[in-house]
Amino acid sequence: MRIVGGTHRGRPIAAPPGSDTRPTADRVREALFNMLLHSPRLLRDGRSRLDGGIVLDPFAGSGALAFEALSRGAVHAWLFETDAAARRTILRNAAELGLADRITLRGSDSRRPGPPPAQADLVFLDPPYKSGLGPMVLQTFEQEGWLQPDALVVAETDTRGAFAPPPGFTLLEERKLGPAKLNFLLRQA
Repeated sequence: MRIVGGTHRGRPIAAPPGSDTRPTADRVREALFNMLLHSPRLLRDGRSRLDGGIVLDPFAGSGALAFEALSRGAVHAWLFETDAAARRTILRNAAELGLADRITLRGSDSRRPGPPPAQADLVFLDPPYKSGLGPMVLQTFEQEGWLQPDALVVAETDTRGAFAPPPGFTLLEERKLGPAKLNFLLRQA
């Protein structure tokens, strides 16, 4: 895997060992970030949420989505990952990219995030497919104050999966990209 754009474009990133983690494919990440940078419906006041934004990744895996966001202008990323091997991979990737000071990695379960240190502009919600965790975790982060009033959420499912937005979120659009479907949600201010 590689960072596909921004200041770290082309730099390699490792995936955690084993098959428990399903990193978002380079091609899907590239399409996703092109949409975040250029799709008028996904911008905030004509600007990308990545420009100086704070990113939240409740199911971080390799950290690829957060590192891509940092490469493209986000200032900080909060990552949650319960798997020890995946956390080691994230920390190694952060060190090799020179981004260790721009991430905060928590080993706690994203279903119990605790009080927020800051509010996120952009959320990458990529739980294990068919786990049903996405809407519940999103609602938990919203209720605990982790999200900006107009935060944008990118929820990934498999192409047959559906994402039911919790109360307070509106589905803006869906895009199928290879084996994934990206659901773009807006938190209602």
